[in-house]
Amino acid sequence: MERPGVDRDKKRRVRRLALYGAPVPLVFALCVCVGSVNIGLGQTIRALFGLLEAASPDSLIIRTVRLPRVLCVALVGAALSLSGCAMQGLLRNPLADGSTLGVSAGAALGAVLAIALGRTGMGGAVVMAVLFAFGSLLVILALSFALDGSLATNTIILVGVIFSMFASALMSLVIAFAGEHVRTITFWTMGSLAGTGYGHALLLAGALLPCAGIILCLGRELNAFAVGEENARHVGVDVKRVKLLVMVCVSALIGVCVSVGGTIGFVGLVIPHMTRMLSGPDHKVLLPASMTVGAVFLMLADLTARILVKPLELPIGVLTSLVGAVAFVLIFYRSRRGAAGHEYVGY
Repeated sequence: MERPGVDRDKKRRVRRLALYGAPVPLVFALCVCVGSVNIGLGQTIRALFGLLEAASPDSLIIRTVRLPRVLCVALVGAALSLSGCAMQGLLRNPLADGSTLGVSAGAALGAVLAIALGRTGMGGAVVMAVLFAFGSLLVILALSFALDGSLATNTIILVGVIFSMFASALMSLVIAFAGEHVRTITFWTMGSLAGTGYGHALLLAGALLPCAGIILCLGRELNAFAVGEENARHVGVDVKRVKLLVMVCVSALIGVCVSVGGTIGFVGLVIPHMTRMLSGPDHKVLLPASMTVGAVFLMLADLTARILVKPLELPIGVLTSLVGAVAFVLIFYRSRRGAAGHEYVGY
């Protein structure tokens, strides 16, 4: 039988997570209704439940364009935020996110190579990005192990940064010889979820559900990492196992997200920081809260990108980078004053 104090803590966590998750359906409904053509909530609900004629303009817009796109946006936002939060906890580095490993650059290289070869379908860019993401992870881990005989955090970060630079150079070389595909690659590298469908949403959900399940189960272990790897070992954490599990899950999520939406920056870096200020440093709350906040943030960013200069559409990656850069400066300024450092370490 659980102690009363433990039971109260669980109930408190559930209430807080319910509070963070409450805006998700509201923002989702807003993003489905609003766009270059605004559709009322009642009409939207009728379209979703098949009460409108299938060939009507409102039904076509809602069911074939906006609904799959908003689903993809929410899933990408949740996946990127979860990846960043897990990497920050694992590496004990507030500047870490899913691209710290170099996996994001590797996935982007695979997708760019597929586009340059004219393979832009689900069997092209998606497969290449995921394969290159896992290939990048294997290379980075192998090099890290070869350098110091272990998987030390500092070595992984250093190798990841070097590999990112190498992958970016190769990507520039591919773009230089891409010919007629340069325009497509350039727009893709800005980040965009325009044109995504239910197949992409299923792919994202298929990657997010198992990977999120694994990462969320490691909340206690990530809390232990906050006081150092040696201390984590002393309290019974299998450090190598946790590192490998988190890195493999993050690689899978990053690979799928990059293949579907291109390069969408700053989400995995900034959202966990913003969430940590609200929820505190406990990963049992922070990880799922980051997912919901990330989904809400990216849905609102995508909505802004669609309506800011309508009928034109801004690449969502450009918007998230602009917002993220400003937010990052504020976070950095706050950390320099000492507040963020205490929050991050004080598990």
